[in-house]
Amino acid sequence: AQPVAFAFGGEATPVDYARAMADGALLALIASLGLLQLGHETTPELAQLFAAALVLWACAAAPFRGWRARGAMLAGLPLLAASGAPTMAVLFGVAVSGITARSTYAGGRSFAPWAALAGVLAALLAWALGTWGWRVEVEASGAQVLQLLRLWLWFLWPVWLLALWTLWRWRRHLAKRHISLPRALAAGALVACVAGGGFDRALMLGLPGLAVLAAFALPTLQRGTTAAIDWFSVFFFSIAALTIWVIYAAMVTGTPARIAANVAKLAPGFEARFALLPFGLAALATLAWLGLVRWRTGRHQQALWKSLVLPAGGVALAWLLLMTLSLPLFDYTRGNRPWVARLAPWVPAGACVAAPGYPRSAVAALEQYGHWRVDARPAVEPTCTVLLRSERRGQPAVAVPAGWELAARVRRPTDRDETTLVLRRSR
Repeated sequence: AQPVAFAFGGEATPVDYARAMADGALLALIASLGLLQLGHETTPELAQLFAAALVLWACAAAPFRGWRARGAMLAGLPLLAASGAPTMAVLFGVAVSGITARSTYAGGRSFAPWAALAGVLAALLAWALGTWGWRVEVEASGAQVLQLLRLWLWFLWPVWLLALWTLWRWRRHLAKRHISLPRALAAGALVACVAGGGFDRALMLGLPGLAVLAAFALPTLQRGTTAAIDWFSVFFFSIAALTIWVIYAAMVTGTPARIAANVAKLAPGFEARFALLPFGLAALATLAWLGLVRWRTGRHQQALWKSLVLPAGGVALAWLLLMTLSLPLFDYTRGNRPWVARLAPWVPAGACVAAPGYPRSAVAALEQYGHWRVDARPAVEPTCTVLLRSERRGQPAVAVPAGWELAARVRRPTDRDETTLVLRRSR
């Protein structure tokens, strides 16, 4: 996949062209809206994203990097299996070995057994660690299809649009490895998302492959298409940044009053405080965005990846503003610290708390913020003096077990649907 040689020369060199395409792929990955949230969470899916990118690099470097590419494959698929995606690791191993076995490069054909070996190692490691598990929640209904389409449209924006354009423009070369390998990895992630009933975290594994496909669309984009992408990015992310700034001003100063009242209604008890460092970082990021828009609108910019600068910069701006101006509000509304603070008056210090079936994040919060000993085993008779039970609105009320008495009903500050029942032993 190289630029066509001009009759009198002047075309890009293979190295320069490859670097420009690599820059475009990286910007396409950063511009993906799905990374705005999941890409900045401390979850196993982030390790899976790294493993998928490592596998894709190994596939690209197989004919040229020898043992480094093989080592990357032997590390990538087992890491993918160990971080919670063993089925995807095995499927990737099968797909890569099948595609590279038909490569026109001798180095590519010799890479196929190593990909198969990496898949076997991933399966064995998953078996040893006990990470095998099936998540199949397929529902053949129109509502499910619409939900999947909506998820794909926003999560994979804008790479899905460019990837489809690549598949159309390169439709006569779909069997070539620069198209077939990233397409296979992306297709595996889409199938996993469908099998999981719209499991958005499975799409993280397809982002590297879709980003590579999107990069191959850049040389074929017309000027009108790139202008449409630029204008959409400018309007969308500028409005998003302005909205974040207005909400921040309402939280800190109380103006506009209506927005401040809405924030107080959605997050009762939250008190915003002005902090110089987050404010300064957010202001610098906003100025950088304005400078990036001015740079992109210059007539002298001829970079191949120029059409992805504003989408990637807009996502980076939105993330930085949310992590500076809106982070205290997110910590209050989505964190467990306020919930534990409301439980503290009803749970003695240093007590043993039984929380059967509670998620790991809640158990960690009870131990970290409440300094209690927590027993979260679901099928074991609790021996602690305090028992926590969850009750959701619209579901049958939770019965108080024999030998326990209800001490309090505690709600999270921003959750009206779930109530925590604090029970104490009556004898």
